[in-house]
Formats: sequence, C-alpha cells, structure tokens
Amino acid sequence: MADATSDILVIGGGMAGASAAAELAGRASVTLLEMEAQPGYHTTGRSAAMYEPAYGPAAMRALTRAGLDVFSNPPAIFGGGPLISPRASLFVATQDERPLLEAMRDDVGRDRFENLDAEQIRAMVPILKEGYIVDGALNRGGSDIDVGRMHQGYLRMLKASGGSVVTGAEVTALARADGLWTARTRAGSFSAPIVVNAAGAWADMVGALAGAEPIGLTPKRRTALIVAAPQGMDVSAWPLVVNASETWYLKPDAGRLLISPANEDPQLPSDAQPDEMDVAICVDRVMTACDIDIRRIENQWAGLRSFVADKEPVAGFSDVVDGFYWLAGQGGYGIQSAPAMARLVAAQVLGQPLPDIIAAEGLDPAVLAPGRLAGAKRFHI
Repeated sequence: MADATSDILVIGGGMAGASAAAELAGRASVTLLEMEAQPGYHTTGRSAAMYEPAYGPAAMRALTRAGLDVFSNPPAIFGGGPLISPRASLFVATQDERPLLEAMRDDVGRDRFENLDAEQIRAMVPILKEGYIVDGALNRGGSDIDVGRMHQGYLRMLKASGGSVVTGAEVTALARADGLWTARTRAGSFSAPIVVNAAGAWADMVGALAGAEPIGLTPKRRTALIVAAPQGMDVSAWPLVVNASETWYLKPDAGRLLISPANEDPQLPSDAQPDEMDVAICVDRVMTACDIDIRRIENQWAGLRSFVADKEPVAGFSDVVDGFYWLAGQGGYGIQSAPAMARLVAAQVLGQPLPDIIAAEGLDPAVLAPGRLAGAKRFHI
C-alpha cells in the first residue's frame, strides 16, 4: 500500500520536472519525486543559462519563443522582475566554417540575424583573432537567464498550489495495478494514475522500470570552465560567442569568461565530472580563436545533456503502457524551453487543447511524440 496517493507523480525535480509539476498542480494533486537531497543538482544546476531563440532544433526554437512571456514577466511568486537580462548571441565562422554559418542563417531565418564582417566582429569582441574569424551572425534576441530563481520559483509555485516535493526519493521500482502506478523509493511508496517521467539522463532507466518502450536516450557530457577575462578589458557587454562548428563557445560571467569545448561525450547517467582532456581541449580551442593567455582555471564542471536520435525533445504518453508520460531529451535547451514545454505537458496530461501561445509558433506535438522513436535501443557502453 502506498504512503501517499495523488493524481500525478512527477519523477525528477530538475527544471523540466519542476516546471511541469507547477503547471499541473493548479489543476490536479501532484507529488514530485527527486532522487537527490535537493532538486536541480544535476543538469539544471550546471546550465550555461542562456535564452537563445535562434539556437537548437526547430521544435526547441518554437518552444523557446513561446515561453518568452514567462521569462519577461514571471508569476509574482517567483519574486523580483524578469528572469532574463539582455545578452546578444554572436555566431562566428572561419573561412572554412562559412558554409555552416550560411546553413544556420537559412535554417533559422536570415531576418533573425545581423550580418557582421571581421572588423565589426572584433569591435564587439576584441579578443577574437584578426584574420581568423571572418564572418558573423548576430542575434540580439538572446538573454542571460537567472536559472536559480526560475527553478526555485517553479518549486514555490508547485507547493503554493498544494503540490508536494519529496527529496531523497530515487525510484527503485515502478508498477501499475488497478489503474494506479506505484513508485517505490527510499522515502516511501507513492501512487497515482499518471506518471510524468522527467528524470533527465535517467529517463530511459525509469522507463525500463515501468515497462515502457525505450526512446534511445543518450546522456552526453559537456564541460565548462571559468577563466579570468583579459587584463584591463570590461567583458560585461560582450555577447555569447559560438563558433559555427560548435566546437567552442564563450560568454561573460560575473566579470570573467565562461568557456566550453561544446563537447558531447556519451556516458552513462551519473554525477558528471570534467575530464582533464576536455579541459585541455577547451583551453586550446579558445586560445586558437582568441588573443587570450589562459594560465589558470578558476572553476570547472561538467553536466549531462541528453538527446534522442533526432535531437528533438520527447513529450507524450507511451504507446506501450497506460498513464506513463515521457518528458525527456531536452538536450542543451531544457532551461530556455521549460515554460512552454511545461504548458504543453499540462495540456496533454490533462487532455486539454494545445495552448494558443504554442500553436501560434507552428509547433506540431506529433514531432515530440515518443512513438516516432519506435525501435530505439537503450543506451549502453
């Protein structure tokens, strides 16, 4: 017998699970189960914290645009003002990378970018090496995200609507009987007719416990470093800079620079840690593109970004088991897509129409459905 029964169990307390649970809680009783001692320890707490509507696959870009109202004017319970502050994004190319940058302009829409030549690029980010970077596409629609306030805001919203958060509740068994799912955890047993699987890198493992179809989710490690800004330079107004091959990026971070090799190294779900080789590669790539002498790493970390084969997210009910909803595969776009994705999840779980604000962006929910991944295999090493 379960210790508690609700309408919906949400497994995973990162941004995806917290936001979906908060949207659901106003219309159903919700229990959120988080395996760690605090929600958001893994991918959510290690995000590069950017809102970039020109970044990611098509469905993610649509969801990102559809959630702008929440970022600009969050519910009062989030506290403070907007969750975002302006930060342009500059996509740059060497001569060899120009075809990639052109393809991105075509895919995203040329009207979303300002085209910059080498001189304009260096005027904006003077450390980019003269003669190395020759072309740039600037999107002024990007922003920094206050991820911590956003995540805590959704958790407060969930609790204020009567939902509960149970930490230290790793799901070890998941079974359905008489129309109810029962999740057994270290913190007790919890039941509900519907389970939302928002377990991040562990989502396919939770799916296996439920007997659901695998979606082929692959967690991929990404490393980030904090280094000092070049002496005497105020970097606060610099944009996020991403090279067209997506093999490095940099952005200002509290007067310093956050840099990354933009790596995607497959690994099993775990508490990801930076690899020494990734750190060395990151420093080499950034120093190759920029006039900067990196001698000391002030901080370093890694997080897992999880993808399915087509790199679009997965949101929808299982075709194999009843009452099991997949919410996974957000890759590196889960924070910026969370507000709209949470609304979409709430509508689908509660059997309501797709919200107008999402439909207006032209998103077809079938693109996200787990059934498109039939035949996928669970990732293993």
